[in-house]
Amino acid sequence: MSEKESGLWVAAIVSVIILAAIVIWAVVKQQPAETTPMSHNHNHSHHHDERSFEPLSEGTDKANHQKMSLRDVIDSARTWGPAYTSWYGRTAPDFTLVDITGKQHKLSDYRGKDVMIIFWATWCRPCIVEMPHLIALRNIISEDKLAMLAISNENPALVKNFVENQEMNYVVFSSNTYAMSVPYSQVRSIPCSFFIDPEGKIKLATEGLLSLGEMKAIVQAEPQMH
Repeated sequence: MSEKESGLWVAAIVSVIILAAIVIWAVVKQQPAETTPMSHNHNHSHHHDERSFEPLSEGTDKANHQKMSLRDVIDSARTWGPAYTSWYGRTAPDFTLVDITGKQHKLSDYRGKDVMIIFWATWCRPCIVEMPHLIALRNIISEDKLAMLAISNENPALVKNFVENQEMNYVVFSSNTYAMSVPYSQVRSIPCSFFIDPEGKIKLATEGLLSLGEMKAIVQAEPQMH
């Protein structure tokens, strides 16, 4: 083989190696961040599958920059997924609960406004990561347009102390969620949220960590076609 041919072969091999490296890098970059099971201490009789997440930047969230359809929000989700899909478009079962301040709330009393029901716990790390986003959402959307109801089935004193320390500005309950009606009693993975439209129908249910932008987009989006 001539010196010129040898040079061409070397150049071709180097080109192939560089191309392969670029392809591998592109594939790795597109993979979602891995989530790992989170250990927790609690005294519930049922298992909850929480996962740890990195805090989301509200400023870089696509949902903050444009109004998205519900399908767009779901398709772009990275840290959560839709849940209880058979309930979409159905009337949310009514319930009456007393919050940690002693005030009674009936879900059906909130007809005419959007409602977000959040299932959470003090020991749930993703729930804690999500809290600043929920607090910001409460500051952005007024109570006459959106009711935010957060339910934990932990000890009332524990929950009340936690709420005060975290300066949570939305309605919080300490209640036995397993005694509630379906689908609420079926919640086994938290954080879990139900978004209910002004007609009292379930628009979307989610399992996993939501960002402020995603919450706003879901509240503002029209319900999906069923």
